[in-house]
Amino acid sequence: MIRIHRHVLDNGLRIVHHEDRSTQMVALNLLYDVGARDEHPDHTGFAHLFEHLMFGGSVNIPDYDGPVQLAGGENNAWTNNDMTNYYITLPYQNCETGFWLESDRMLSLDFHPKSLEVQRQVVIEEFKQRNLNRPYGDSAHLIRELAYQTHPYRWPTIGKEIGHIAHATMEEVKDFFFRFYAPNNAILAVTGHISFEETVALAEKWFGPIPARDVKPRQLPAEAPQTALRRKTVERNVPVDALYMAFHMGKRMSQEYYVCDLLTDLLSNGRSSRLIQSLVQERKVFSQIDAYIQGSIDEGLLNICGKPSEGVSLSAAEAAVWEELEKLKTVPVQPEELEKVKNRYEAEQIFSNLNYLNVATNLAYSELLGDAELINLEVERYRTISAAEITATAARIFTPTNCCVLYYKAAGTLTERKTDA
Repeated sequence: MIRIHRHVLDNGLRIVHHEDRSTQMVALNLLYDVGARDEHPDHTGFAHLFEHLMFGGSVNIPDYDGPVQLAGGENNAWTNNDMTNYYITLPYQNCETGFWLESDRMLSLDFHPKSLEVQRQVVIEEFKQRNLNRPYGDSAHLIRELAYQTHPYRWPTIGKEIGHIAHATMEEVKDFFFRFYAPNNAILAVTGHISFEETVALAEKWFGPIPARDVKPRQLPAEAPQTALRRKTVERNVPVDALYMAFHMGKRMSQEYYVCDLLTDLLSNGRSSRLIQSLVQERKVFSQIDAYIQGSIDEGLLNICGKPSEGVSLSAAEAAVWEELEKLKTVPVQPEELEKVKNRYEAEQIFSNLNYLNVATNLAYSELLGDAELINLEVERYRTISAAEITATAARIFTPTNCCVLYYKAAGTLTERKTDA
């Protein structure tokens, strides 16, 4: 059981804390409640851009990484469609450096044209490397466009297109910052070798003077239920064909989310999982296959993707997947199989929360979901799922009318490519 303390500053910044005297380090995890879903459809990629801009100098501190290194610390950040997360670890003796650095860039960035241009080029290059020049790199764009018609999950974190970041103005960047990067739109989780009293004192000292901002309530368009199978086929210069299937599923705090998470473990977590054992090892329909959930706060996707074995068509591969899904819908999961995936999840959670930085990250995320105490309740949520729930959810989720299918075809045969060369 993780013991949690809370404090809220007058400006709205939420503090969650857990003391861990087994380490001499302190972790600060600062989570901003802003992600790609908060972007305008014509100005996407801004949350990810800020993941980089926040390291480009703040109003009083021109260089973020220098002081971190001098204090013996490490830091990084990540962004997804729901949130932007920054973390820093430091020796206890120097932990105030973290409060100083994070508070200054929450107060304001430097907003120097050179910094914007440097980070703009970094993001553009990342877009090219990950999504345009890498095999299958645009698959996330394609499957999201199929699955979502109105909700802003229809574009990935990197953004819809390079042009949205390439043409972003300083005025648009400033506007995005002051709308979302505010104490009353953030959660600071502090863990490790530091008491709750010290944490509150340092938070009050460095974050307390930052004024709250006018953060508008989130009002996102709801995605209408899908009523027919959606298909798309593309040809790309890739080594082999690939199959992508996406099924709509419940939001993060729904019971359906937890059941779908276990469903994907039953399907593809480990050599004895259903898709791996049946379609890769026994029938050799696929050379590789995976099933996973997006983990979205709003209604998300359960994804199945794989590369058919040589000589197997995409239509035959898809049919084989449907056969396996039909078994989940009609044949109850055996107690041993269900217990195995529950045990694996519990072990992963226990090992994850042995690390003070992971605890900080998980605390901040749990608080964003509604209550930091969720970190202590997650395992039990999975433990209570029954075989009947697995069957009922599979029957509801795995239907053609709830499915989007992407055929990602290699352009030409191997023989043709050799001839062309």
